[in-house]
Amino acid sequence: MENTKVKAQQSHPDAPPPWFEVGDNRLRLIREPADRLAALTDLLAAADKSLKLFFYMFEDDGLGERILALLIAACQRGVAVEMMVDSFGSNGTPQKFFDPFIEAGGKFAIFSPGFSTSYFVRNHQKMVIADDRTALIGGFNIANDYFNLQQADGDGHSSDNSWEDLGLAIEGPEVANLASYYRVLSDWVRQRNGDMRSLRKMVRHWDPGEGQFRWLLGGPSNRISRWAAAIKKDLEMGSRLDLVTAYFSPGQGLLRRIGGLSKRGGTSRLMLPGKTDNGATIGASRLLYGYLLKRRARIFEYQPRRLHTKLVVVDDAVYIGSANFDLRSLFINVEMMLRIDDAGFADHARAVIDMLEENGERITPELHRSRRTFLNRLRWTLSYFLVNTLDYRITRRFNFGSGNRPSE
Repeated sequence: MENTKVKAQQSHPDAPPPWFEVGDNRLRLIREPADRLAALTDLLAAADKSLKLFFYMFEDDGLGERILALLIAACQRGVAVEMMVDSFGSNGTPQKFFDPFIEAGGKFAIFSPGFSTSYFVRNHQKMVIADDRTALIGGFNIANDYFNLQQADGDGHSSDNSWEDLGLAIEGPEVANLASYYRVLSDWVRQRNGDMRSLRKMVRHWDPGEGQFRWLLGGPSNRISRWAAAIKKDLEMGSRLDLVTAYFSPGQGLLRRIGGLSKRGGTSRLMLPGKTDNGATIGASRLLYGYLLKRRARIFEYQPRRLHTKLVVVDDAVYIGSANFDLRSLFINVEMMLRIDDAGFADHARAVIDMLEENGERITPELHRSRRTFLNRLRWTLSYFLVNTLDYRITRRFNFGSGNRPSE
């Protein structure tokens, strides 16, 4: 009955995103930008003991100023506030922007701030933890575009450059496990920042837990990460895959496992971007479409805006967090994906993907063949190599394009 109620609430356009109980925890998938912004600001304003934040990107735009003001206010009311950002993801924001926060008593650190053995390993995580009891995770960064906060140009015009994204609010005892990981990460940043050997050790030794909730860490290691190992195992054993990701360029092993679902009578649905600020990522994905279409995968490209959501559902397991479905996210970048094993919540997550599908363009074999020119195949191959080798902010600078015709 509870699952039916959740779906009914979702179908009403004015209904707030519903809470869903799994074990002793309350979960809420938050898709709408205004709802995500409210969840974020309410979390920061309500904390009375501690706040812990990590973001890949923290920009000094209108949203960044607003969030920084809330963090300063939290410091002034006696909350212990700590924030870390990635040096590469946030390299467009001058460090002096954070000085008022530091002066207010906040603890601030930068992941791999200088050139070192870990410089090309980025920390792509996004998380906010309040009082070790409430958290907000997902794919969004601190920047106007992730919350549809458009800025007008000099002529007063604005355009929708926003991202389609997703957050997960968590209340309950599982948040303490995320807070425990944050302390491990903070210790590394403050004591061993830039040391690749100790970073690998941290990734390898992190215990994700067992049961319905598993906090799966990905990152550089001399063996497969727990996040990659978990999704690999689920794909080998599963029968139904529903995947939404901004960047889709897995290696041959995972690609074969997705294709293998149909051999077992299973199904796969992939929701991938039709718009992006990084044309190379679309090209890298399209290189793989032919293989998957032959294996009866249903592929869609999301059209209304740029897609940044990271959500994977395999049978009853839901993965949500910071990781895309590419080699960097699976084996190189530091990522955190929460695996939730619950059939009802899996249905709830699929309902979100159903809504995205309504605005997705179905990729048919005929459409794919029409795009698959020699020049486009060359672009896609080069794009696949680049997005799996270089950081996302670098590949954005390469204008290889996706090979779209104007009508596409």
